[in-house]
Amino acid sequence: MKSILLEVANHIAVVTLNRSNALNAFNHETLMELQDTVKEIRVNSDIRAVVFTGAGEKAFSVGADLKERKSLSDELVKRNLFKINECFNAIDQLPQPTIAAINGFAFGGGMELALACDFRFAASGALMGLTETSLAIIPGAGGTQRLPRLIGQAKALELILTARRLTADEAFSYGILTRVVEGNELLAESLAFCTQIIANGPVALQQAKFAVKQGMNTDLNTGLQIERKAYEVTLPTEDRIEALQAFAEKRKPVFKGK
Repeated sequence: MKSILLEVANHIAVVTLNRSNALNAFNHETLMELQDTVKEIRVNSDIRAVVFTGAGEKAFSVGADLKERKSLSDELVKRNLFKINECFNAIDQLPQPTIAAINGFAFGGGMELALACDFRFAASGALMGLTETSLAIIPGAGGTQRLPRLIGQAKALELILTARRLTADEAFSYGILTRVVEGNELLAESLAFCTQIIANGPVALQQAKFAVKQGMNTDLNTGLQIERKAYEVTLPTEDRIEALQAFAEKRKPVFKGK
């Protein structure tokens, strides 16, 4: 049975972590499959938005597979750490907008996967947190870097150093979540949000995401230059002409991502 499932419909990809019997924990095989799936998504021009979620009702992902880790040498633990960083960085750098649909527990690496996405929706009963310090380690798949960039240094340190588990409502109040919904509505709400996004120009969506994410890592003047270059990419596209024509004809544009 595959550890990662990929479904594509209506320009939206749904990636499901498919190890519900292990609370969707990441072993090496799962990380390899996830990396291959993300590579496939990146080059598929038909995919305009991506949802990541977990199989079953209990967990989005509880992070590293501790049963596997207990049997690994230090070298193999480092191998897995390198691989999970590669995977989550690739997700962070996907040109398409991404949503983590957090359907249950999201601890450690599971929380770090969610942080690598652009948006986070959570079921009302979900619990989440960067709990690594309770295991005498630290977040090692981007948590110490992405969380403070999202909610600020002091709040991030509080959550990381206490290894606190947050309810969905608490995570929303911290600014971690975009939306909290009832569990049976989570996927539908996530897909509806994607549909709202992809009604807009595909090239423009990718360039806007690129400008924001790259600009946040530099000073304002450099960021403005990045924005201008990203804007220029949209100018020669067929979609820009289609948008102008649709406006003149008082109809919805039909974008082709060209």
